[in-house]
Amino acid sequence: MPHLTSTAVRTALGVPGYAHPLVAPAQWAELARPGTPLDWVALDVCAGPGARPDPHCLEAAGRLHNAGVRVLGRLDVAQGVRAHAELRHDALRYLDWYQVDGFLLDHCPSGAAELPAVRRLLAGLRTDAGPAHLVLGHGTHPHPGYAECADQLVTFAGPWSDYRWSQVAEWTADYPPDRFCHFVHGVPRGHLEEALRIARWQGAATIYFTDRTGGRGQGGPWEAMPGYWDEIVSRLGTGVSE
Repeated sequence: MPHLTSTAVRTALGVPGYAHPLVAPAQWAELARPGTPLDWVALDVCAGPGARPDPHCLEAAGRLHNAGVRVLGRLDVAQGVRAHAELRHDALRYLDWYQVDGFLLDHCPSGAAELPAVRRLLAGLRTDAGPAHLVLGHGTHPHPGYAECADQLVTFAGPWSDYRWSQVAEWTADYPPDRFCHFVHGVPRGHLEEALRIARWQGAATIYFTDRTGGRGQGGPWEAMPGYWDEIVSRLGTGVSE
Protein backbone atom coordinates (compact mmCIF):
# COMPACT_ATOMS: atom_id res chain seq x y z
CA MET A 1 0.00 0.00 0.00
CA PRO A 2 1.60 3.29 -1.06
CA HIS A 3 1.84 6.35 1.11
CA LEU A 4 -0.20 9.43 0.36
CA THR A 5 1.77 12.04 2.22
CA SER A 6 0.54 15.43 3.31
CA THR A 7 1.91 18.66 1.92
CA ALA A 8 2.82 19.44 5.54
CA VAL A 9 5.59 16.83 5.42
CA ARG A 10 8.93 18.57 4.99
CA THR A 11 11.20 16.92 2.45
CA ALA A 12 14.86 17.60 3.24
CA LEU A 13 18.28 16.53 2.02
CA GLY A 14 20.38 13.84 3.64
CA VAL A 15 23.89 14.07 2.21
CA PRO A 16 25.59 10.63 2.14
CA GLY A 17 29.06 12.20 2.14
CA TYR A 18 30.97 14.45 -0.24
CA ALA A 19 34.61 14.16 -1.19
CA HIS A 20 37.14 15.33 1.41
CA PRO A 21 36.80 19.07 2.19
CA LEU A 22 40.34 19.64 0.92
CA VAL A 23 39.22 18.38 -2.50
CA ALA A 24 35.72 19.93 -2.45
CA PRO A 25 35.90 23.02 -0.21
CA ALA A 26 33.24 25.00 -2.11
CA GLN A 27 30.74 22.17 -1.83
CA TRP A 28 31.17 21.86 1.94
CA ALA A 29 30.89 25.63 2.29
CA GLU A 30 27.67 25.55 0.25
CA LEU A 31 26.13 23.08 2.73
CA ALA A 32 26.50 25.63 5.53
CA ARG A 33 24.64 28.34 3.61
CA PRO A 34 21.66 29.55 5.70
CA GLY A 35 18.31 28.19 4.60
CA THR A 36 19.61 25.08 2.86
CA PRO A 37 16.97 22.35 3.50
CA LEU A 38 19.22 19.78 5.18
CA ASP A 39 18.23 16.93 7.46
CA TRP A 40 21.81 15.81 8.01
CA VAL A 41 25.26 15.57 6.38
CA ALA A 42 27.51 12.52 6.71
CA LEU A 43 31.23 13.03 7.28
CA ASP A 44 33.66 10.38 6.06
CA VAL A 45 37.21 11.51 6.81
CA CYS A 46 39.19 8.52 5.57
CA ALA A 47 36.96 5.45 5.33
CA GLY A 48 35.90 6.39 8.85
CA PRO A 49 37.22 9.00 11.29
CA GLY A 50 40.88 8.57 10.30
CA ALA A 51 43.87 8.09 12.57
CA ARG A 52 44.03 11.67 13.87
CA PRO A 53 41.90 14.84 13.75
CA ASP A 54 41.84 16.30 10.26
CA PRO A 55 41.94 20.13 10.25
CA HIS A 56 39.94 20.45 7.02
CA CYS A 57 37.21 18.16 8.35
CA LEU A 58 37.24 19.93 11.71
CA GLU A 59 36.61 23.21 9.94
CA ALA A 60 33.87 21.77 7.73
CA ALA A 61 32.08 20.09 10.65
CA GLY A 62 32.39 23.24 12.77
CA ARG A 63 30.91 25.39 10.04
CA LEU A 64 27.94 23.01 9.69
CA HIS A 65 27.37 22.88 13.44
CA ASN A 66 27.43 26.69 13.58
CA ALA A 67 24.77 26.70 10.86
CA GLY A 68 22.58 24.35 12.90
CA VAL A 69 23.15 21.36 10.61
CA ARG A 70 23.22 17.84 12.04
CA VAL A 71 26.53 16.09 11.25
CA LEU A 72 26.77 12.29 11.22
CA GLY A 73 29.91 10.18 11.25
CA ARG A 74 29.93 7.50 8.56
CA LEU A 75 30.62 3.99 9.84
CA ASP A 76 30.97 1.12 7.37
CA VAL A 77 29.26 -1.88 8.97
CA ALA A 78 30.35 -4.08 6.02
CA GLN A 79 27.11 -6.11 6.10
CA GLY A 80 27.76 -7.05 9.73
CA VAL A 81 31.29 -8.34 9.22
CA ARG A 82 33.15 -5.61 11.16
CA ALA A 83 33.58 -6.16 14.90
CA HIS A 84 31.38 -4.05 17.17
CA ALA A 85 34.39 -3.01 19.26
CA GLU A 86 36.09 -1.61 16.15
CA LEU A 87 32.96 0.30 15.10
CA ARG A 88 32.48 1.75 18.59
CA HIS A 89 36.14 2.79 18.65
CA ASP A 90 35.63 4.68 15.40
CA ALA A 91 32.42 6.19 16.77
CA LEU A 92 34.23 7.52 19.84
CA ARG A 93 36.85 9.17 17.60
CA TYR A 94 34.10 10.87 15.61
CA LEU A 95 32.53 12.07 18.87
CA ASP A 96 35.78 13.27 20.42
CA TRP A 97 37.21 14.97 17.36
CA TYR A 98 34.22 16.18 15.36
CA GLN A 99 31.39 16.34 17.94
CA VAL A 100 29.09 14.45 15.57
CA ASP A 101 25.37 14.28 16.30
CA GLY A 102 25.00 10.64 15.32
CA PHE A 103 26.03 8.06 12.74
CA LEU A 104 25.22 6.77 9.28
CA LEU A 105 25.81 3.02 9.49
CA ASP A 106 26.53 2.29 5.85
CA HIS A 107 26.27 -1.17 4.26
CA CYS A 108 24.01 -2.30 7.09
CA PRO A 109 22.63 -5.84 6.82
CA SER A 110 18.88 -6.12 6.26
CA GLY A 111 17.88 -9.67 7.14
CA ALA A 112 16.04 -10.94 10.22
CA ALA A 113 19.01 -13.12 11.24
CA GLU A 114 21.32 -10.09 11.57
CA LEU A 115 18.80 -7.92 13.43
CA PRO A 116 19.83 -8.91 17.01
CA ALA A 117 23.49 -8.04 16.32
CA VAL A 118 22.53 -4.66 14.84
CA ARG A 119 20.34 -3.98 17.88
CA ARG A 120 23.30 -4.68 20.16
CA LEU A 121 25.52 -2.39 18.11
CA LEU A 122 22.99 0.46 18.26
CA ALA A 123 22.57 -0.01 22.01
CA GLY A 124 26.34 0.26 22.40
CA LEU A 125 26.48 3.42 20.29
CA ARG A 126 23.72 4.98 22.37
CA THR A 127 25.67 4.13 25.50
CA ASP A 128 28.70 5.92 24.04
CA ALA A 129 26.93 8.83 22.35
CA GLY A 130 23.73 9.41 24.30
CA PRO A 131 20.82 10.67 22.18
CA ALA A 132 22.60 10.16 18.88
CA HIS A 133 20.72 10.22 15.55
CA LEU A 134 21.22 6.75 14.05
CA VAL A 135 20.61 6.05 10.35
CA LEU A 136 20.84 2.51 8.99
CA GLY A 137 22.14 2.49 5.41
CA HIS A 138 20.53 -0.68 4.07
CA GLY A 139 19.89 0.67 0.58
CA THR A 140 16.88 -1.63 0.31
CA HIS A 141 13.81 -2.47 2.38
CA PRO A 142 15.05 -4.44 5.41
CA HIS A 143 13.15 -6.67 7.80
CA PRO A 144 10.59 -4.37 9.47
CA GLY A 145 12.15 -4.98 12.89
CA TYR A 146 14.97 -2.59 11.98
CA ALA A 147 12.52 0.32 12.06
CA GLU A 148 12.06 -0.22 15.79
CA CYS A 149 15.72 0.28 16.69
CA ALA A 150 16.93 3.23 14.57
CA ASP A 151 15.88 6.80 13.86
CA GLN A 152 15.94 6.41 10.08
CA LEU A 153 16.37 3.69 7.47
CA VAL A 154 17.80 4.14 3.98
CA THR A 155 15.33 1.96 2.08
CA PHE A 156 16.59 2.84 -1.40
CA ALA A 157 20.11 3.61 -2.64
CA GLY A 158 20.76 3.10 -6.32
CA PRO A 159 20.27 4.32 -9.88
CA TRP A 160 17.33 6.23 -11.31
CA SER A 161 16.73 3.38 -13.78
CA ASP A 162 15.71 1.21 -10.79
CA TYR A 163 14.09 3.91 -8.68
CA ARG A 164 11.53 5.04 -11.24
CA TRP A 165 10.01 1.52 -11.25
CA SER A 166 10.56 0.76 -7.55
CA GLN A 167 7.87 -0.41 -5.15
CA VAL A 168 7.55 0.52 -1.50
CA ALA A 169 7.24 -2.22 1.15
CA GLU A 170 3.75 -2.26 2.66
CA TRP A 171 5.01 -2.26 6.24
CA THR A 172 6.52 1.20 5.82
CA ALA A 173 2.99 2.68 5.85
CA ASP A 174 2.99 2.10 9.63
CA TYR A 175 5.69 4.78 10.07
CA PRO A 176 5.88 8.50 9.26
CA PRO A 177 7.89 9.65 6.20
CA ASP A 178 10.64 11.19 8.35
CA ARG A 179 11.77 7.66 9.20
CA PHE A 180 12.88 6.86 5.64
CA CYS A 181 15.64 8.03 3.27
CA HIS A 182 16.06 7.54 -0.48
CA PHE A 183 19.39 8.12 -2.26
CA VAL A 184 19.18 8.08 -6.05
CA HIS A 185 21.97 8.70 -8.57
CA GLY A 186 21.80 9.26 -12.31
CA VAL A 187 18.57 11.29 -12.10
CA PRO A 188 18.32 13.50 -15.23
CA ARG A 189 17.38 17.12 -14.63
CA GLY A 190 14.16 16.63 -16.60
CA HIS A 191 13.05 13.86 -14.23
CA LEU A 192 13.78 15.67 -10.95
CA GLU A 193 10.12 16.47 -10.26
CA GLU A 194 9.14 12.88 -11.05
CA ALA A 195 11.77 11.62 -8.58
CA LEU A 196 10.46 13.95 -5.86
CA ARG A 197 6.94 12.73 -6.56
CA ILE A 198 8.04 9.09 -6.16
CA ALA A 199 9.71 9.88 -2.82
CA ARG A 200 6.56 11.57 -1.54
CA TRP A 201 4.32 8.80 -2.83
CA GLN A 202 6.51 6.15 -1.18
CA GLY A 203 6.74 8.09 2.08
CA ALA A 204 10.42 9.10 2.26
CA ALA A 205 11.02 12.59 3.65
CA THR A 206 14.84 12.55 3.54
CA ILE A 207 16.27 12.34 0.03
CA TYR A 208 19.39 12.88 -2.01
CA PHE A 209 19.03 12.98 -5.79
CA THR A 210 21.95 13.59 -8.13
CA ASP A 211 22.69 13.47 -11.84
CA ARG A 212 26.15 12.09 -11.01
CA THR A 213 26.80 8.45 -11.82
CA GLY A 214 30.35 7.89 -10.57
CA GLY A 215 32.40 5.43 -12.53
CA ARG A 216 36.07 5.05 -13.40
CA GLY A 217 38.08 8.09 -12.39
CA GLN A 218 35.00 9.92 -11.10
CA GLY A 219 34.67 8.60 -7.56
CA GLY A 220 31.32 7.61 -6.14
CA PRO A 221 28.09 9.24 -7.32
CA TRP A 222 27.64 11.02 -3.98
CA GLU A 223 31.08 12.67 -3.87
CA ALA A 224 30.09 15.81 -5.79
CA MET A 225 27.02 18.03 -5.81
CA PRO A 226 24.43 17.44 -8.53
CA GLY A 227 24.51 19.81 -11.46
CA TYR A 228 21.02 21.00 -10.47
CA TRP A 229 21.86 21.67 -6.80
CA ASP A 230 20.35 25.17 -6.83
CA GLU A 231 17.15 23.86 -8.39
CA ILE A 232 16.62 21.07 -5.87
CA VAL A 233 17.42 23.41 -2.96
CA SER A 234 14.88 25.87 -4.34
CA ARG A 235 12.19 23.18 -4.75
CA LEU A 236 12.67 21.78 -1.25
CA GLY A 237 13.30 25.11 0.43
CA THR A 238 9.97 26.51 -0.72
CA GLY A 239 8.09 23.39 0.30
CA VAL A 240 7.15 22.52 -3.30
CA SER A 241 4.80 19.56 -3.32
CA GLU A 242 2.30 17.93 -5.63
